[in-house]
Amino acid sequence: MRELSNIDMPGTSNSAAVNTYAEPPVPGALLRIGRFLRDNRFVHQIAVIGLVLLIWQLVYPFGGPALGKGPAEVWSALMELVRTGDLQENLWHTMQAVLIALVIASVVGTVIGLSLALLPRVEAAVSPLLSGLNSMPRIALAPVFIIAFGIGIEAKVVLAASVVVFVFILNARAGVKSADPEVIRMATVMGFGKVQIFYKVLLPVAMPSIFAAFRLGVIYSLLGVVASELISSRNGLGQLVALYSNQFKLASVYAILIVLAIVAGILNALAGLAESRVLRWQPPSVH
Repeated sequence: MRELSNIDMPGTSNSAAVNTYAEPPVPGALLRIGRFLRDNRFVHQIAVIGLVLLIWQLVYPFGGPALGKGPAEVWSALMELVRTGDLQENLWHTMQAVLIALVIASVVGTVIGLSLALLPRVEAAVSPLLSGLNSMPRIALAPVFIIAFGIGIEAKVVLAASVVVFVFILNARAGVKSADPEVIRMATVMGFGKVQIFYKVLLPVAMPSIFAAFRLGVIYSLLGVVASELISSRNGLGQLVALYSNQFKLASVYAILIVLAIVAGILNALAGLAESRVLRWQPPSVH
């Protein structure tokens, strides 16, 4: 009878058996790791880079002798550039011109943009001229700048600044014009003078647009400097790209281009960090 009592009869449930074969709970550490891999943006970016490198490794043998340079060859070329010091020296010369051009363009462009927004009659008079100059491909003027300023840092700075300055002009002007007229009217009723309205109303409203121009300006400044170096320069990463291209050392060319992409990403991240620090009073953007 004792043996028969342990046998399940048809139609009856056996909760003990169900509990015995139930899946074990997932440990908390695995859950935390899963959430980290799912929600961490840096992990996603690393995964994308890894996928690109994998595709590159699989595809490059079909590129032929001219274009078929794999990640290993590019890495070796990069290490050789670092070993000889050519990368560090020329990177410094490029970044020096980028920062100088960015500072000049940001100051000049922001002042002009704010002034035009505050002086509508002047803006109406010079707006067609600004539109024409902005539509002009300044890269095509690189030979003119090189002839005028030589192959030193001056030509690189002028070319990059001529590209970036219009970004600041347009963004600063648009930022001031985005101010709410009701807020300006209320400030006037409260007795604010023109200077107070500018510093306490218009300038804070324009700051997000100015920082947006700064983030774009970093990239365009780098492009302008490298473009000038590609045409003619004593030094710089663009000059190295032109040199190795003429020598058909494409692995070195790819290595320098990757360095430029990394530098652009770092500069953009630093600009975003500065924007988040300065504009802490703004609500966070929803991505």
